[in-house]
Amino acid sequence: MTQPTDKQRASLLAAALTAAERGWHVFPLRSGTKLPALHGERTCSGTGPCENGHRKWEQRATTDPDRIRAAWAHAPFNVGIATGPSGLLVVDLDVPKDNSSTDAPDGAATFKALCERTGQPVPRTRTVRTASGGHHLYFTAPAAVRLHNTAGTLAPLVDTRAWGGYVVAAGSTIDGAPYEAVGPALLRPLPDWLKALLVPPHPANRPATATGRRHRPYVDAALAKETAAVTTAREGRRNATLLRAGRALGRFVASGDLTRTEVETALQGAGESAGLPMAECRATLRSALDWSITHNQTSTREAA
Repeated sequence: MTQPTDKQRASLLAAALTAAERGWHVFPLRSGTKLPALHGERTCSGTGPCENGHRKWEQRATTDPDRIRAAWAHAPFNVGIATGPSGLLVVDLDVPKDNSSTDAPDGAATFKALCERTGQPVPRTRTVRTASGGHHLYFTAPAAVRLHNTAGTLAPLVDTRAWGGYVVAAGSTIDGAPYEAVGPALLRPLPDWLKALLVPPHPANRPATATGRRHRPYVDAALAKETAAVTTAREGRRNATLLRAGRALGRFVASGDLTRTEVETALQGAGESAGLPMAECRATLRSALDWSITHNQTSTREAA
């Protein structure tokens, strides 16, 4: 059994080093999974790289070949790429999780429809096919703006990974299914039209909401406070903190002071940055916001 493990480890180490040679910051994921293999905050010893405080995966991701070799000497870890430090924005074209209907459109179809609606061709850039059959489109991120993760902002089953996010690198495997580069290998800049859809509006230029109101200072403060709470939540309390934040901000969606997309984008990125899986964040936010919006709309009608 030793020989296959050694070959697998060598292959994954090569994938990590190849990514690092491109200037992409990598870190180990648990073998055969998407989960970071680094210790959590609760078990942090405060030594080594965490001597001055706990460092999460985004902070510990590296391009140093010596550190990479040392890490992958322990096990056949999958390879994570921290998109923000790597100067990347990755568009994740997912596939439906519910296989009961073969007619459901996947992320590739909804993204193509978005391109058609905006009069743009589907971008051709470095593409990686995921273990589930979806695709990751790699772009160089714009230097002038700091983009964060989005979940469904562009289109259904189309997410993006930037600061606060990571992707599984080509060469990794999930349940025996590989991540592999397909199509064009050339990495291209993020198209301007996609950038325009992803850059958050400047506070001074935010459009009025459907109710005719603009963001008020305490609404923006509440959004910032809840996002920070999720980002800094301790291990074991992250999902509960995300649920509470979603319920707290849902009342502003019900009142029209925030859009659901604004809240979902901010809290999804915060949850993933804290270490929660993407699907868990999405499910928790859906539940929290559905409950809060319904509850607060009901309260508003009763008060009227």
